[in-house]
Order: sequence, then C-alpha cells, then structure tokens
Amino acid sequence: MKNTCELQGAVSSGKSNRCVVLPADVPLLADSLEPTRNHGWIPEASSPADLIIQVDHSSFHLHKLAMVSRSEYLNRLVFQGGCNIEISGDRLIIQLENIPGGKKTFELVAKFCYGWKIDITAENVAPLYCAAHFLEMNEELEEGNLISKTEAFLSFLILSSWKDTFRILKSCESISSWAKDLQIVKHCSEAIAWKACSKSPSTTTYDEDYSKFDNSWWFEDVSKLRIDHFVEVIQCLKRGGTKSDLVGSCIQHWTMKWFSQFTLTGLDKVTPKHVSIQLHRVSTECLIRLLPTEVNSVSCNFLLHLLKAGVMLKIDLELLCVLERRIALMLDQCSVSDLLVKNQGDKGSLNDVDVVVRVLQCYVCHISKNSKEKMHAIGRLVDGYLIQVARDKNLRVESFKSLVEALPQDARLCDDLLYRAIDMYLKN
Repeated sequence: MKNTCELQGAVSSGKSNRCVVLPADVPLLADSLEPTRNHGWIPEASSPADLIIQVDHSSFHLHKLAMVSRSEYLNRLVFQGGCNIEISGDRLIIQLENIPGGKKTFELVAKFCYGWKIDITAENVAPLYCAAHFLEMNEELEEGNLISKTEAFLSFLILSSWKDTFRILKSCESISSWAKDLQIVKHCSEAIAWKACSKSPSTTTYDEDYSKFDNSWWFEDVSKLRIDHFVEVIQCLKRGGTKSDLVGSCIQHWTMKWFSQFTLTGLDKVTPKHVSIQLHRVSTECLIRLLPTEVNSVSCNFLLHLLKAGVMLKIDLELLCVLERRIALMLDQCSVSDLLVKNQGDKGSLNDVDVVVRVLQCYVCHISKNSKEKMHAIGRLVDGYLIQVARDKNLRVESFKSLVEALPQDARLCDDLLYRAIDMYLKN
C-alpha cells in the first residue's frame, strides 16, 4: 500500500475526508444509472444495454465497452466466456458471486467505469478497494484505474486520521477475508498501534478530538473493535514494544466492556440457535492467549473474572488450567478485594466462591511446595475472604465448606479467623 495520497486533483478532502474520483478519457455511454422497482439498474442512454451483470438479486443493465475497458476480469468473461455467463438475445448475462461489498459497492464500480464522479469515504473505501481487486481494475489496463485511486485514498486516511482508521476497520467486518489478504486490517492495526504509542493524540493524527490526554486515551476507541481486529492491534502493540501493563490494561478495558454486553447466567441452557455463545467462547480463548506474560501486567481480579467466564463458556480445558495456574502464582500478592467476583442476577450468592476454590485447589496441587511464609500468607488471605463471604445468606453450604477445606491444615498459623468466619456463617 502506498505511503502517500497522490490523487492529482481527484481528491476533494476536508474535515469529512471524502474523495471524489473521476476517471479520465472514458466514453460516456449513459447519462445516469437509475434503480428500478424490480431491483434492476438501467442506464439512461441512446444505445441499448448489451451486458447484464447480476449482483445480490439485482440486475445492472450496462454496456460492454464501459465495463471491459476498466475490468480485466469482466474483459476475460466477455471475450473468453465462462460458467457464470448466459446469452439472452444480443445480451450477455454475467452472475457476479461474492464480490466484496455487494451491490452497493458494485454500483460505485459501475459509475466509475462509465466515467461518472463517485464519492469515496472512510466507510466505503475498503470494500471498493477490495472490489477493484476482485474485478482486476489495475493500471495495466488503464492508467488511473480504480485500484490505484482507492489505494491512494486508503493510505491517506490511515496515515492522517485516527477516527477514519476505525471507520475503515468497521467496514472490513463484512469483507473479512479480502481485507485480511489485501492487508487492510494489518495496515490499520499498525497505524493505530503507532499512534497509540506516541506521546499524545495531537501529535499522531490530524483529528483534534481529544482535549485531555493520558496513556489510556485510546482505550475507548480500541474497545469498540471486533475481537479479530482487536487481537491484531494488540499484537502490533506488543511488537512495537508497548509496556506490558499498558497492553494488559487495554485488554482488561476491552474485555470488561465486552462482558457487560451479555450475561453469563444460564449459558448451559442456551439453544443451538444462539450462535453468539460460540463467538463468546472463541473470544475468551483468544483473550487468554493474548494476555501479556509479564508479572502484574493484569490484575488478579480481572483474571478471576476471565476464569469465571471461561468456566461458564466451557472453553478449552488446557487454557483454563493455564489461567488457574497464573492466578495461583499471584495469590500471595492479593488482597481480599481482589478475590471478589460478583455473580449476576438476583438469585444465588453475591460472589462466585467456586471460582476462587478452583484457584486455591490449583495452588495446593502445583505450588504448595512454596515457603511456609507464603503458605501462611495465603491462609490469612483465605480466612479474610471467608469472613467477607460468610455474611452472604445465599452462599451454599457446599461452597463455604469447599472454601474452608481448600487449604491444608498447616496453611494457618492460627485458626481464630477461621472460627470467626464459621461462626458468622452459622449465624446467618
């Protein structure tokens, strides 16, 4: 992708960042392209259309000369034939399947081929760029063809505008494979990572959207990205040497915002038609793999929330074990508040005690050979947590009992806090 925008007078850009493109030296075979009631598109022209291109149940009645002069792909179909071509009288009918952007994008392509001005924006430039590649609208066929026009404007937006880069990524959601293969997602992600790592938003973009600045000024925008695009940005940040705690905070911000959009309760009763559950499962697994490995790059409380989600979503067992072990390694640095993981809904206990029990059992199985001092610190932590959750009238006896028995007897120097927690629980 080019690093400069060289549209040579074809760009009319301002705050709206729009590009108006007009191909040169193309014979105008029609004055306009108008939709009809039956999902057709008919040009107003003196000569009859001799080419019908069908896209997404819509028919574009066009002229061969206008289309093949710009598209190598259509040129090949028209003159060499193919399985997607039919002949109806003196007209060729071409079925275009899987063209990026569908009929809305192809309408712009058709107008470009006829030599009419087309309005390119951050929302349509990526689909248009992909469609131009699909149709092979390259410079070898005609100078100033659609690939080069859209490529230049795409590069201009990615380099110059923070907000437009996110708009481009959003438009890539419906053309994922093309956007990935043509490296649009990669270039957008690299630009976001580079700007995010710079000293301030005002030095990295021509947008003046941020009046206050801190290291996390970019979190909210990044948190709106789809999981695959978010993963790409985080990987770029890691490659760029961004501090692990900042990367971890960004992942935490994205995840907690994502968690807030769905409930974990009752997932085992979800019917197969709820395909979003599979998306949440895959997303959770991606997030666990994405976490920085550095110590203290993410909080224990966040990891516990992630573990709770993983258990409910029934993610890969190996990943659950990795997460449990990571939390277990942090326990001696935790406070009681770090262990509080709220349950959702009005029924059941206030806090999820079972997820803490899982981590304690992992600690005992794998890390119990640590020094007595560390073990006693964990004992004090658990007793303090027991006192906290013992106030909950809805806490199940089984969960309370499992928590009490999670650590071996020699983990406590004194049982006073344990007895106090049991007494509080029994009085509820």
